[in-house]
Amino acid sequence: MNMANALLDLLFPPRCPFCQKIQDAPGVCPACEKALPWTDEAHGLRELPGGLPCAAPLWYEGPVREAVRRFKFHGGVSAAGPLGELAAQAAAERFSGGFDTVSWVPVSAKRLRRRGYDQSRLLAESACKLWGVKPEALLRKVRDNPAQSGLETAEDRWRNTRDAYEAAGDLSGRRILLIDDVCSTGATLVSAAKALLAAGAAGVVCAAAAFPRPEEENRGEKGKE
Repeated sequence: MNMANALLDLLFPPRCPFCQKIQDAPGVCPACEKALPWTDEAHGLRELPGGLPCAAPLWYEGPVREAVRRFKFHGGVSAAGPLGELAAQAAAERFSGGFDTVSWVPVSAKRLRRRGYDQSRLLAESACKLWGVKPEALLRKVRDNPAQSGLETAEDRWRNTRDAYEAAGDLSGRRILLIDDVCSTGATLVSAAKALLAAGAAGVVCAAAAFPRPEEENRGEKGKE
């Protein structure tokens, strides 16, 4: 470890993204690893409208919800490493050999300026470290639509994301893993995937850090942005 990293660890010691306890190394602490609401074999993969598959390792509840919201809305960017790694592991388990390119669902330029970072890009960068590659910016958000987290119904979310993205260039033959933070109704991911497929992508699969449980989703659980 170089002196700069040692100083950073002294000033900002790594914390578990879920319980916030200080630990010796970045990642999920042993206690949270045992207690977190992990999705199981039957629920860790969802088929979104249009047949788009999405994998996620965790349920969006309790400490997971708190960690994701801290990450997205309160500058808790250190959580990007552990959350991105968990999404990557879910993708590797479900889609091994099924993608050759990694990208993310971008926020709008206006929201990026206001927030200072794109949380899904940070997740994608963390995920790619496990594979020794870099994610590619394959999408642009062309409408600064209202945040999904402010909408109450699934119908509103689907209308809100319609035609919100466009692909950045010709993607002919590319098989893409698309990463986002939370997959609730799937509206954001489906809209983004449609843009990639329209640009020639051979296929799209998705991964997120968490799913809301079906009963929460039906009540309009708020997750994206």
